[in-house]
Amino acid sequence: MPPACQSTAIRTGVRAARASWIATLDGDGQNDPADIPNLSARMRADTGDPPLWLIAGWRRRRRDSAVKRLASRVANGVRRRLLDDDTPDTGCGLKLFRRDVFLELPCFDHMHRFLPALVQRAGGRVVSVTVNHRPRARGQSKYGVFDRLWVGIVDLFGVSWLQRRAKRPLVSEVDAE
Repeated sequence: MPPACQSTAIRTGVRAARASWIATLDGDGQNDPADIPNLSARMRADTGDPPLWLIAGWRRRRRDSAVKRLASRVANGVRRRLLDDDTPDTGCGLKLFRRDVFLELPCFDHMHRFLPALVQRAGGRVVSVTVNHRPRARGQSKYGVFDRLWVGIVDLFGVSWLQRRAKRPLVSEVDAE
């Protein structure tokens, strides 16, 4: 699938789904479906505030080339600093999120890489959970270092712009006496 289609494909699948929580993973075999119950358990155990709306996979021990690991480390570092989303690995396809929240997020090509920042902008909390990462079992990457760089920079500034313009409703507490 061409890179520009991945976010569209995810959105199409989420719109067709009927569950309140959606799990996604890449189709190349690098994400381990056995990690989904761990993400789900993390979601069910949560009692934090603001509400947990996204559990993102974190590939601590990636099975990619050194060039791809380095490019990802740099991109994640820059993104994390500029967007302050505190997510170490937004490129991991393994995610669990609330369907209703996802469908309310701004939709654009490559938005799947900015889900943590977009979810936080909407008022939710994001947690990263370590997941397995396996060697690619099928297909080949449609993402190169330089083709992703330029679109990533443009999207980074776009999401930063969205964050600065976020309007959250003011909530005040009233004592019931």
